[in-house]
Amino acid sequence: MQTGPIIEAPLGTYCWSYEMSLFKNPNIFLLLCKVFGGVILGMGILIMLPIALAENGFHAKTFADWGTTIGIILGIFAVLLILGYLLYAAIMGGKYAVDFTMDDKGFVHSQSAAQAKKAQKLGEITAVAGALSGRPGAAGAGLNATRTVSTTEWSRVKKVIVKPRISVIKVHGGGANELYADGQDFEFVKAFVRAHIPESAKWKE
Repeated sequence: MQTGPIIEAPLGTYCWSYEMSLFKNPNIFLLLCKVFGGVILGMGILIMLPIALAENGFHAKTFADWGTTIGIILGIFAVLLILGYLLYAAIMGGKYAVDFTMDDKGFVHSQSAAQAKKAQKLGEITAVAGALSGRPGAAGAGLNATRTVSTTEWSRVKKVIVKPRISVIKVHGGGANELYADGQDFEFVKAFVRAHIPESAKWKE
């Protein structure tokens, strides 16, 4: 839900705030699923599969056993991810609050000050717990959680995915980033993005 209209500041800068329900809008949860699911599948293909082939040979049963193992791991992780997400949503008060600043050069996506402090504390706890348990993956995830500001330059954009149903514009280029807006403001932001990204960038809606 957009908490205020887009305000045009001096020098062609536009600013607005947005609050996304972490329980009703699936965007953040699906993003986490893609990231962590991709990590597990990547490790399974690059590490676990070669080991299985080396031990048991190139047989159909080897691939079947490997697939079963990956399925079990994904299932366990899915349960943990859901529980972790619900805990995160509860700590954040059930919403993701963000401030946007956009101009001719690009845009800045920054978590609101109050939530940024919560996210940083949560990330620091996760990083320390991961380090103490000897799990670098958990430590890395915790460190990433402390990053509450992300910037995108229009000149580096390679792909844009527009999802009006959930009020999201996904921007890929120099890393993934997102813009949120509602109604007429969503149409304004979409048109602004399209007018400033390279002609070679892919556009999907």
